[in-house]
Amino acid sequence: MTSPEPLAPRLPSPLHEVADDRFARRGVRLLLKRDDLLHPELVGNKWRKLVPNIAAADGRPLVTFGGAYSNHLRATAAAGRLLGLPTTGVVRGQELAGRPLNPSLARCAADGMRLHFVDRAAYRRKTEPDTLAAILRAAGAEGAYVVPEGGSNAEAVRGCRALGEELRGHADVVAVACGTGGTLAGLAAGLSPAQRALGVPVLAGGFLEGVVQALQERAFGARSGTWSLADRFHCGGYARTTPELLAFAQDFEQRHGLPVERLYVAKLLYGLLTLAEEGAFARGMTVAAVVTGRPDPGGGR
Repeated sequence: MTSPEPLAPRLPSPLHEVADDRFARRGVRLLLKRDDLLHPELVGNKWRKLVPNIAAADGRPLVTFGGAYSNHLRATAAAGRLLGLPTTGVVRGQELAGRPLNPSLARCAADGMRLHFVDRAAYRRKTEPDTLAAILRAAGAEGAYVVPEGGSNAEAVRGCRALGEELRGHADVVAVACGTGGTLAGLAAGLSPAQRALGVPVLAGGFLEGVVQALQERAFGARSGTWSLADRFHCGGYARTTPELLAFAQDFEQRHGLPVERLYVAKLLYGLLTLAEEGAFARGMTVAAVVTGRPDPGGGR
């Protein structure tokens, strides 16, 4: 995938083995696919999903959607600054409009993103044509290219297929944390037939099975690759954690010297360790975990 010079990535992203006795006792090798090192500002799957959408926008301004702590909004704002493209972020929660910006939204604004706050009822209906048109009018973004929440659409899924292609022949199972499902949809399509992809949702609700299949159908015409979901490691929903998860993440950091992003990557790694200890992976198997983000030193999530 080609990209404008300011968005030039480090491809393929590094892949290395982690010596962890908890996996080794089960006869399982753990690899980390360091997509967090792809680009200094468009981290991991954000780069893989945004670059195809920027190409499709063909120079038009970008408008996209997210919550108050959305990494996707942050990445879109950074891309706009780097490329000189106007960006608009539609933020869930009209009540936030009169409050000081949190560090995540402040960073978006500093990168030139115009923020437009909408009430939660309208936000839930944002994919309905009439509601979307009204939001775009109110935001002054009628001529902009619309990137969906989380960046997951057919363009993004096709972009993420390269992630699977980079991992062909390296692991039996490739696992990734899932928010909107686009990375898993593309990853699974890029793997070889002998490999399978495993998604670890970070949101509650059990809705991703249909979402991922629909994304693959739009991108490729049919379900593609072998994939499944481990839907019990979300800790109650997005941005929610437990003392056990936080203790695990801190321990993993100390063991391996790797900063662990809490909302996605920690849940992924915690889920993989739990599955390994339950015997879900046969002895001799290699599991690769895709590191899609890194902790935010600025305090945002």
